Amino acid sequence: MKNVLYGKCVKCGKTYEATPDLTTCECGGILDITYDYDYIKSQLTKEKLAARSERTMWRYRELLPIEETTEPTPLRVGWSPLYEEPRLAELLGLKTLWVKDDGQNPTASLKDRASAMAVAKAREAGAKVIACSSTGNAASSLAGNAAAAGLKTYIFVPSRAPKGKVAQLMTFGATVISVQGSYEETFELSKAAIDKWGWYNRNAAINPYLSEGKKTVALEIMEQLSWQVPDYIAISVGDGCTIAGLWKGLKDLYAIGFIDHLPRLISAQAEGCCPLNRAIATGEPWHPMEENTLADSIAVGVPRNADKALMAIRESNGLVVNVSDQEIMDAQKLLGRTCGVFGEPAGVTGTAGVKKLCEQGVIGKNDTVVSVVTGNGLKDVANAIKACGEPISIPNDMELLLKAFAERNIVVE
Repeated sequence: MKNVLYGKCVKCGKTYEATPDLTTCECGGILDITYDYDYIKSQLTKEKLAARSERTMWRYRELLPIEETTEPTPLRVGWSPLYEEPRLAELLGLKTLWVKDDGQNPTASLKDRASAMAVAKAREAGAKVIACSSTGNAASSLAGNAAAAGLKTYIFVPSRAPKGKVAQLMTFGATVISVQGSYEETFELSKAAIDKWGWYNRNAAINPYLSEGKKTVALEIMEQLSWQVPDYIAISVGDGCTIAGLWKGLKDLYAIGFIDHLPRLISAQAEGCCPLNRAIATGEPWHPMEENTLADSIAVGVPRNADKALMAIRESNGLVVNVSDQEIMDAQKLLGRTCGVFGEPAGVTGTAGVKKLCEQGVIGKNDTVVSVVTGNGLKDVANAIKACGEPISIPNDMELLLKAFAERNIVVE
């Protein structure tokens, strides 16, 4: 790969050749892919990018760690819509708000970006089997992207994973292992199985290429904004890989001169599981937490990408905000009713965080914000119904309909 120099440990600084099966440093640290920005600048311009017809994450090949001969993965991943939302901006008291709906990816979450990259690198490595542990979205994205590419998958999920996500896994033909325990226990079992059978490892804390896939959400946001940098980009945070990838993409664009400054990040976590935000707020090392939130996709008490995530928040002079489950459900309704965007609880946590920061006066009328919705609400229908309530259920009777409207103070227009 002419555009890649090496993988570099974020802890000790040791470098490694960027082979397709690259994992972690011998010290245990996570690796970061380091690019030759001078070479990339000689190959890619804004004009060249704008002329491309391909509307997927692979339009940014020069900024991705893949061989020139590597074919794009089969599913259409990326180039999700970025909506300007003036009504919601006015309600929140913001100058401008955009919502990036990444729930419109093939398996309905941002994690498709990482899984597409994993499939591409597994192909380069000649692997036939890929495995991972996940709270749900990484699992379903891997199962779908691998199925489309003809690869076999073994997926480990905690037993609390929503049925909608497990249904996706089964439909895509994955061998699914539901682990009766926490996400930490699920991760450890997947790691042991991967080590035993030598499967290609899609776990984000081990495979450094996955955050490179996730960073394409940042590349898209900036291109969709015509390279005009917002004040803040808000995103939900669990394991830490997604916010780390978001920051990496922004730094890449800055390094090649596509943007002239960097935005601040907003790290939104659930109050019941916020080890990374707590570390930022206290200035202390992160410590494990219980996984007490309905936002299953970010219920990660032992974040495996803590180093990169904390670095991203600190380097960006970012904000941290923790939200209750009720605030998450309120944001789910708010996005649906003002924007027509249906996000799962973890997917809307970034927006819940933006709303809370506005209410606290931390951000406001002079600020421009992008909020990333990381997953579709159909992933977790049970909690959507919990947030929004049940429909009116009556027989075929107009009098009963009128009575139901009156009881609910519904004024027919």
